[in-house]
Amino acid sequence: MSGRIGITAGKGVAAIAAAAFFAVPASSLGAACKQERAVYIDRDGAYELRFTPLNSASAAASNQFKVSALKTSVVMEGYVMPSEDPVRAIGILMFNCPEGDATGADLNACTVWQGAVYGMDARGELDNLQPEGSAAAERLVLPGLGPAIRESSAWGEGKASVAPWDVLVFKECAT
Repeated sequence: MSGRIGITAGKGVAAIAAAAFFAVPASSLGAACKQERAVYIDRDGAYELRFTPLNSASAAASNQFKVSALKTSVVMEGYVMPSEDPVRAIGILMFNCPEGDATGADLNACTVWQGAVYGMDARGELDNLQPEGSAAAERLVLPGLGPAIRESSAWGEGKASVAPWDVLVFKECAT
């Protein structure tokens, strides 16, 4: 299939995927949940990623989510958008962006992370994160998420102080 990546392809993503697959028992709970209701947690229990419905058939994004640094007031907002050539699910995570009209410089300043978003199934196969309405992925892989948060305005005293792992595991289905 186009966009599908096996565990043996690409050393960096494959290493992350293998670690996630073997370190945490696979649950089949994600299959019963739709992606727009899925909640994920990092391996240290320091971050939660929660998808919410877009509520718009005309939205350019295929998913929206919030990432919370637990035990802090830090909540970052994110979107996943499809891209072409090659087909990828591209995510963007932002913190404290200005309301209303914002310039490109404003958006660059509040962008915490941007990159590919992969969903992993119970067999350990990676694919682009699927849009709303699809079964929730068992795990998410967001390459470079931890280092990006550490270098962002969401990091520091009174904010995030633990960098998350780049793999998040399905926790529950929100109601």
